[in-house]
Amino acid sequence: MTNHLAEALGLTRTDRAERIFAEIADGRRYTYGEVDAVSNRFAAALLAMGVAPGDRVAVQVDKSIEALMLYLGAVRAGAVFLPLNTAYTPNEVAFFIEDAEPALVVCRPAAAEALAPVATRAGARLETMGVWAADGADHGTLFRHIPDEAGPVMVARGPDDLAAILYTSGTTGRSKGAMLSHDNLASNALTLVDYWRFTAADRLIHALPIYHTHGLFVASNVTLVAGGSLIWMAKFDLDAVIEALPGATAMMGVPTFYTRLLTDPRLTPERCETMRLFVAGSAPLLAETHRQFEAATGHAILERYGMTEASMITSNPYDGARRAGTVGHPLPGVALRVRDTENGAPMGAGEIGMLEVRGPNVFKGYWKLPEKTAEELSPEGWFVTGDLATIGADGYVQIVGRGKDLIISGGFNVYPKEVEGEIDRLDSVVESAVIGVPHPDFGEGVVAVVVPEAGAPRDPEAITAALAERIAKFKQPKRVIFVDALPRNTMGKVQKKALREEHAALFGA
Repeated sequence: MTNHLAEALGLTRTDRAERIFAEIADGRRYTYGEVDAVSNRFAAALLAMGVAPGDRVAVQVDKSIEALMLYLGAVRAGAVFLPLNTAYTPNEVAFFIEDAEPALVVCRPAAAEALAPVATRAGARLETMGVWAADGADHGTLFRHIPDEAGPVMVARGPDDLAAILYTSGTTGRSKGAMLSHDNLASNALTLVDYWRFTAADRLIHALPIYHTHGLFVASNVTLVAGGSLIWMAKFDLDAVIEALPGATAMMGVPTFYTRLLTDPRLTPERCETMRLFVAGSAPLLAETHRQFEAATGHAILERYGMTEASMITSNPYDGARRAGTVGHPLPGVALRVRDTENGAPMGAGEIGMLEVRGPNVFKGYWKLPEKTAEELSPEGWFVTGDLATIGADGYVQIVGRGKDLIISGGFNVYPKEVEGEIDRLDSVVESAVIGVPHPDFGEGVVAVVVPEAGAPRDPEAITAALAERIAKFKQPKRVIFVDALPRNTMGKVQKKALREEHAALFGA
């Protein structure tokens, strides 16, 4: 048996060893031969540190090409890669370590002191990893274990073996680890290469983080399968992206990337002359942004739809109408259906209901949560997305809402229940309701509507300051509004829809 995902990504192919895989801001040019050799050395180090096939490797480090090699090394070693958002606080990371029970935790050097006791309690080994540079400095303990050379490492893994676990919080506040198999990731990458016409000639601007599906499993995996190259950026930087556009052929980004590009007068059709594809996802793209971008560049953004549990699900066509406000058609091999939210009856064309998906991209279930898995993933393989949608007679899918009040801000999922829990713990607060409202830059802005204790000061900054050490910045409210009482129905349920309508124009979106 071969290593299914490693083979699909072409990690050991010798015919492209001299081809450039990544051009890095520090001036390095990473070849495919180096991808093979360095990922192999990382794999050898993992095995030497006692990581066995199926063991989890939890990673919270800054974006670097070496961090990507660690992911590929984990694939080669047969481990289960567990990337964690770099914005998560040690308090949040502790839960993931305790739940996933990894054999190895890799964190930034600055986080080692806070995470060491957590790793010890979980029985995990802790190593640190900074951004490597050829300056002789100590960039973390993990690099000390990377051998200068290593014999070939390729642990056999089949299509159904786990390759990764990505955590996605639920509206109850209980984070869920989505278990993704080798074939979940391989099949999706192979499909996207064909559907989006990626080839070895492509040069993709990679400004996304690599701790979630979009940057790690879409942008990186698709480029590896196609044999193209990456223009590798540590983060989105407007000037750097503008400078990279001439000579690039593709870019993947969240809507925020495109709204920020539109503010720059240097964004012109001439600057985008070599570009063939702009992809947007991870958050809803406003129709106005779609229209403005096409007017400014001559390119229609290709919007697609995906989620942690199923990677990419739908896409607007490469050839054909890329319709603003829609996410296109189901990808080849992926089936969709819309069901009535009350009785599960099939909905007809143009009718709104709960969107369900089935295909080789759909995850294997939630880590250690069999009951939750059974609720959302049927024995026939249909996954209940939690999104309300309609499918037109022409097959175009439109996401019209979310059944679980999920907020997507700047491409990141924010679950109101988690934020509300942190706010409600404050002594000055009776209760709160967290909502998402339209935001011109982030797609949705997080807003906290708070009922204070009688006589307590109504100080928004006190709320945000208290949250700063408890939750990641992208989850923190961009606005705090104080009210005497939250609107409720006759059953006592908070009416978040009414709050969203009342504050829809808060950010002028």
